[in-house]
Formats: sequence, structure tokens, C-alpha cells
Amino acid sequence: MKFIDTHAHLHFDSYNKDRDEVIRHAFQKGIKAIINVGTDEATSKQAIELARKYTNLFATAGWHPHDATSFDEEKLRSLLEDKTIVALGEIGLDYYRNLSPKDVQKAVFEAQLKIGIEKKLPIIIHDRNAHEDVFNILKKHKPERVVFHCFSGDYNFALEVLQQGWYISFTGSVTFDRGHYYGIIRDVPDDRYFVETDAPFLTPYPYRGKRNRPEYVEYIIQHIAEIKQKSPKEIARQTTENADKFFSLYKKLD
Repeated sequence: MKFIDTHAHLHFDSYNKDRDEVIRHAFQKGIKAIINVGTDEATSKQAIELARKYTNLFATAGWHPHDATSFDEEKLRSLLEDKTIVALGEIGLDYYRNLSPKDVQKAVFEAQLKIGIEKKLPIIIHDRNAHEDVFNILKKHKPERVVFHCFSGDYNFALEVLQQGWYISFTGSVTFDRGHYYGIIRDVPDDRYFVETDAPFLTPYPYRGKRNRPEYVEYIIQHIAEIKQKSPKEIARQTTENADKFFSLYKKLD
């Protein structure tokens, strides 16, 4: 089976000692592509540098809501010009930690959305305890290709997201919060969801508590397959096709 990990942070310090081994092993274990996600200027540059080094590893650039106060539009536009970039993100709102003032988060979110729409890029959304505001801002600007990374909303919110033509991405949290995700996974249309590790975070069972790795996306696939009563191979094929199309990876993959 082949998999695409649509959201990882392999440039983080927790991989400093064995980053090359982790990436090589992921591709050996069936990972077809990895999307390495930036969260500010420095991490976006690191994601780009890593993507330049490895075939089938791609980058994104954007300012996470935690870093909204450091947003620089000119720098973002420059970062998005790199050929390794496949999306804008992760961007959005985070009312759980509120590391940036809400008004700043909203202003920076909207500013980045406008750039993403202008450049016709897929947009990766970070939404934590901010469902209503995220949804209303997205509806206001009407971007075409949107994915809710690490989807955390309830069943009704999932329906609202899907009705707009947007996508949902599942992490390892589906393996340890089964009750919350069961109905969402069961009913999400086959062509409207991805899988991701969010590595080094949200490690799925049976490795929960350890640092996450891209190949662990297999365990997310297995869990989804059980709920949808399909084979893991079928879920792997479908999610790979979905990610391929959404991020236009078919134009870039070797």
C-alpha cells in the first residue's frame, strides 16, 4: 500500500538527531509523499529547505495563529514563490491557547486567505476552539480548496464544512478518541478526506506517547477502514488519490 502524509513538521527540533533516517524509513515503509508544513517565516524556510533535499517531500508556508503577531505579508509572498510549495498553511484561529490576540489572529487569517485565493493555492486550516469564526471568515472569502487539518469539530460542524465543498483531514487522534470521530468517519464522502500524522504530535495507537513518524499514518488508515467497513488497501488508495488531486501532487511526484 502507498500512503500520503498530508501534514507533518519534520523540521522540528525533535528530529534533529535522526531526521534523515526518519524520512528515508518513511519512504521505505510505503509513504508516497510527505507534506511538510510551515507555521511562521523560520519554519516555512526550514520546510522548503527540507523539500529541496528530498524527492517527494513538499513544503507549505504560512503563519500559524500562535505566530500571528509576527506576520509579514511580503515575506509570505516570497516564500510562496518557491517551487517546492504545494499549499498555503497552516493558517487559521486558535482560541484554546490564545497566544496571539483574537483580533490579530482574525486579521492575519484574512490577509493570508486573500493571498491564497489570489495565488490559487490549496489552504490548510488550523481551527482549535474557533469553529464559528473560522467558518464565517472562510465563507466570507470563498476559497475553493480548503482542508481542515486535524479536524476537531463535531458531527454537525463536519457536515457544514463538507457542504461548502471543503475537506477534512484525520490524525492519530481518531485512534484514541473513537467515540468523537466514529460518525464523522462513517459518513464523510469517500472523495473528501485525507490522513495525516501531524508528526511529531498526535501519535496513534499502538505508539501513543512516543514521537510520531510519517509511516504511522498506516494505523490511521486501519482505523478508518474498520469504521467504513472497507479494506485498508482501499482506504489507502482513496486517501492517496484525494491528496494527489487536492495538492496537485501528480504534477510534481516522481
